[in-house]
Amino acid sequence: MTFRLRKKEILIDILVRLPAKSLVRFLCTSKSWSDLIGSSSFVCTHLHRNVTIHAHVYLLCLHPSNFEWAVDPDDPYVKQELQWSLFSNETFEKCFELRHPIGSTEHYGIYGSSNGLVCISDEILNFDSPIHIWNPSIRKFRTPPMSTDINIKHSYVALQFGFHPRVNDYKIVRMMRTNKDAFAVEVFSLGTDSWKMIEAIPPWLKCTWQHQMSTFSNGVAYHLLRKGPIFSIMSFDSGSEEFEEFIAPDAICSSWGLCIDVYKEHICLPFRFYGCEEEGMEQVDLWVLKEKRWKQLCPFIYPRSCYRTMGISIDNELILQKRDLKKGVAYLYLCNYESKQVLETGIKLAIITYGEIEFLFSITYIESMVLLNDY
Repeated sequence: MTFRLRKKEILIDILVRLPAKSLVRFLCTSKSWSDLIGSSSFVCTHLHRNVTIHAHVYLLCLHPSNFEWAVDPDDPYVKQELQWSLFSNETFEKCFELRHPIGSTEHYGIYGSSNGLVCISDEILNFDSPIHIWNPSIRKFRTPPMSTDINIKHSYVALQFGFHPRVNDYKIVRMMRTNKDAFAVEVFSLGTDSWKMIEAIPPWLKCTWQHQMSTFSNGVAYHLLRKGPIFSIMSFDSGSEEFEEFIAPDAICSSWGLCIDVYKEHICLPFRFYGCEEEGMEQVDLWVLKEKRWKQLCPFIYPRSCYRTMGISIDNELILQKRDLKKGVAYLYLCNYESKQVLETGIKLAIITYGEIEFLFSITYIESMVLLNDY
C-alpha cells in the first residue's frame, strides 16, 4: 500500500511539471491517468506550482497578423488583420496563436487573465455582447447566460475578470453607464453560473466621469477614473460587493503616460513625468497604494527614447512600448525597475484606435488545467 502511494506521488510530481497541452494528450492514456489529471486536486496542484515558480508563463499580446503590414496614410480606415498570440516570457518567441473558441473570425477583446482563464467578448462592447470564459491551453470554455436585468442600452460598458481567493470563485464585473450618467454594476459568478445586479451604488459614482483604464487583483476590480481635473481610483470588491474611492496623488495631472496595474501585490500607478532634471533623460514615477495611502517609490530614470508605460509584468518589470508610426505598430520592451535595465523583446503590438483613444494589449498568461471539468 505504501509503495503504491509512493508511486502515485512520484507520478504526480512528474506530471505537474508538464505543460497543459501534454497533460491533455495523456488523458487518453488510461482511465486511471484520466481520473488523476482531471481531478480537482491535481488541477489545483498544477496551477499552484505554475503560479508559485512562474512556470509555463507567457505574454499574451495582440499583434498584426502580418508583421510587415504598414499604415496607409491615404486610407487610415483600412482594417488590418489582428491576431492574439502567446509569446514565451523568457525567449519572447511566438509559441502559438489563439483561435476564437466558437470559430468566430471577427476581432475580439480579452478583458482579463487569471489562472489560465481569459475573459473574451466583442472588441467594441455593448450591453448584450456575448461573453466567454476560456482556457485556450486546453480548448475548454464556458459561456455565461445573458443577463435578464439589462433592459436599457448603455453608452459605455466595461468588463473585468479574475479570481477571488476569499470566496474561491471566478468573477466577471460588468460596469455600464448611460448618456444620462445612470450607472449600473453586474457581477457574474462562475460557481453559481448567474449574474447579480448591485443595487447599492455610492453617490460619488452618480456623476459625470470618464473611464481611463482598469485592472483586477485578488477579487477586486480597480478603475482609473477622471472627474474633471481630478484622477481617482474606484475599487469594487466582487466578493463583499463594496465600493471604495482613492483620490490619486496631486502629482498625477495627465492621462498621457499614466496606467494602473499591480506591483509587488500592491495597486500601482506608473506615471511618465515630464519634469526630469537630468538633461536628455526621462522619468517614470511609481505610486503604490499601501494601507489605503499612496506612497511614492524612487523614480525610474532612463535615456530619452519615447517609451510609454503599459503596465507591470508578473516579474514586477515595467512593460514599455515604443511606437513605429510608419508601420503602425509598437515595439514591446521590459524594464527591470531595480536594475534599470531595458530589454527589447522584438514583439510588435497592434495599435487600436477609437476616436482619440488608443489601446495596446500585452498581459501575462499562466497555463493551467482549470475548466478541464465543469467548475
